[in-house]
Amino acid sequence: MKILVTGGAGFIGSHLTDRLLARGDEVLVIDNYTTGRRDNLPASLEGLTIVEGDIADHDLVEKTFGGFGPQVVVHAAASYKDPDDWVRDALTNVVGSANVARASLATGARRLIYLQTALCYGLHPIEQPITLSHPIRSDGSSYAISKTAGEQYIALSGMDYLSFRLANAYGPRNLSGPLPTFYSRLTTGKPCFVMDTRRDFVYVTDLVDVLMKAIDGSGRRGAYHVSSGTDHAITELFDATIAALGVQLEKPVEVRPRGADDAYTILLDPTDTCRDFDWQVGVPLATGVGRAIEYYRQFGISDTYTHLQLDELRA
Repeated sequence: MKILVTGGAGFIGSHLTDRLLARGDEVLVIDNYTTGRRDNLPASLEGLTIVEGDIADHDLVEKTFGGFGPQVVVHAAASYKDPDDWVRDALTNVVGSANVARASLATGARRLIYLQTALCYGLHPIEQPITLSHPIRSDGSSYAISKTAGEQYIALSGMDYLSFRLANAYGPRNLSGPLPTFYSRLTTGKPCFVMDTRRDFVYVTDLVDVLMKAIDGSGRRGAYHVSSGTDHAITELFDATIAALGVQLEKPVEVRPRGADDAYTILLDPTDTCRDFDWQVGVPLATGVGRAIEYYRQFGISDTYTHLQLDELRA
């Protein structure tokens, strides 16, 4: 098939592109490399075309989609680098998503697949695990507001679309969240702390398994959760990082109480996804963390992005 992947040089997009190319699909990637890495996706790969540009650029999107004629579009591009850059978030996540939806429709793509954040349910979900009937309460962050607006524009298009609301994806090439932050600080002699919270983690290849099934036609129009169905304390993630690095700490890691606006847990119910896609997670947390650490050791990480309090991290 001909598949267009926005954000294809990023964490999730590059893993998906690798899988598509491996089975012989023709893939076009659009990426502006704000958070994607060029070494994630070498341009010399057979079957791959890379367009460097911004999905907020209407003319570029229209020209690229029209010239390629994708059968399926996977919209993985997102702005999340700076939580205070509301304009960038709105341009990429809202205007960009509107551009992608209209271009997908105009060029006759049969399906549009969107990656959405679990933060669309707000910082204080009213149920755990969170079901698909939970009300949308995306006013907790610029990222959630803009990603949810993007999802709504895609639904408005009338296309056959799937929106995957994601648990915390992790693995090689991931530069956001606590895991790469733990690695960076532990390997540079800086102190670490963990928050007294729990989160749901999904290894990237498990996520790609679902995306591949969606590309091939599984699932019905609308939203799904991609989740392990189990939450883990952030201390468990830290302990798995320590074990993978093979280091011993002089004293236990500091556990800090969560802030007033920090949910104790965000756990998504993946029942519909497991049923409709005949899917379940296969990679245990410790195994996935070990694979991510191997990547960080081999390729290095310079920039990481996290929801933790940056001022405290610099201490």
